[in-house]
Amino acid sequence: MQKYRISLLDLPPEGREFSLDDQAIWQDPLQEFHMDCRILSPLATQVHVLPTESGCLIRGRLQGRVALPCNRCSEEAQTDINARFEDFEELNCQDADLPMTQPGQDAETMPGAERIIYEGTSPMLDLAAVCWEEFMLALPVNPLCRPDCRGLCPQCGTNRNNGDCTCSADEGDPRLAVLRNLKIRRQ
Repeated sequence: MQKYRISLLDLPPEGREFSLDDQAIWQDPLQEFHMDCRILSPLATQVHVLPTESGCLIRGRLQGRVALPCNRCSEEAQTDINARFEDFEELNCQDADLPMTQPGQDAETMPGAERIIYEGTSPMLDLAAVCWEEFMLALPVNPLCRPDCRGLCPQCGTNRNNGDCTCSADEGDPRLAVLRNLKIRRQ
């Protein structure tokens, strides 16, 4: 998103605060990547960008609430997002004025240039990219609808949180049945 790019050369030495609450920052990539995630309460980020000689220090906080599918039963798992982050973005340049690119390679395709983009020789920080990355890092790896979620029956697919099914318990591979009665003596 072009409108969230800030020039690092225009920042005062003490840095600047930015507040981003435009839901398109998160909603557009969610749709683009076909992610099964719904924003329940507006996501908002407060970011402080402090310029340095070799890049910029980014500190911020992301807050909001989202709904994801539960990892065990696929029901809605509501998750509060309340993440603090700190990152350093290094300028990709050999000297202060020239972007470091290979012949035939522009700043848009350089590895690691997702957050800092050069427009001419001016380094621009993409705050939308910062917000999206921090949002992805703040999502739980294993979202659960509740801590004691019992999941789905592997045979009939019944949600075990709503009650037990009539499926028989899996007794395992019948070829290994002889091992169930094996007793191990400890010495």
